[in-house]
Amino acid sequence: MIGGSTSITAGALIVVGFLMMAGIKDIPWADFENAFPAFLVIVGIPLTYNISYGIGLGFISYVIIKLLNGKSKDIHWLMYVVSALFVVAFVLPTIQAAIG
Repeated sequence: MIGGSTSITAGALIVVGFLMMAGIKDIPWADFENAFPAFLVIVGIPLTYNISYGIGLGFISYVIIKLLNGKSKDIHWLMYVVSALFVVAFVLPTIQAAIG
């Protein structure tokens, strides 16, 4: 098999990335609470080679930033749940590797 499954999905991922970039102009870059999580998503996806990891970084950072600024009531309960699940997904492989 030449190239594997990554060469099959590359075209679709490029199109999806292009469509995602169209929304960048609508991000309120002057507002750190919203801009930094968006930035982490944009940078995290290509650096981790994983769309869900990039999105997870954005979710987790959004919740942490809002909590640190005392705006816990601005966070929907589902954001807490999803962010906690992303934390578990990020930490679980490390715990499993340590346990053996």
